[in-house]
Amino acid sequence: MSKVAMVCNGSEPKNLYPAFILGSSAVASGDDLIIFFTPGAAPALKKGELEKIKAKGMPDMADLVEGVTALGARILLCELAFEAKDMKKDEIRDGVEVVGATTFMAEISDAQITFSF
Repeated sequence: MSKVAMVCNGSEPKNLYPAFILGSSAVASGDDLIIFFTPGAAPALKKGELEKIKAKGMPDMADLVEGVTALGARILLCELAFEAKDMKKDEIRDGVEVVGATTFMAEISDAQITFSF
């Protein structure tokens, strides 16, 4: 089993779909998965936002998110997002862990595979 680390830098479908599709493949294969959302990607983690994303020919985003988290993936949000994006903790979807970049780096120090979208 490998550890897969992903950084999501934007809240647009072009950033989110690759992270969650490849992430789904990783956790379905038995890998540990951590997806870190930078402040630029943080708006996607507001409650209900990922469920609004639809793209022709692509899987349902809500199903992808539910699938990766059900299989044990961790979704981390950079704590800087709250001030940078004028967000509040109660706006963030359930199950998201708020951490600093240093914590993320420590968590992925043994990752064998990394991606950034």
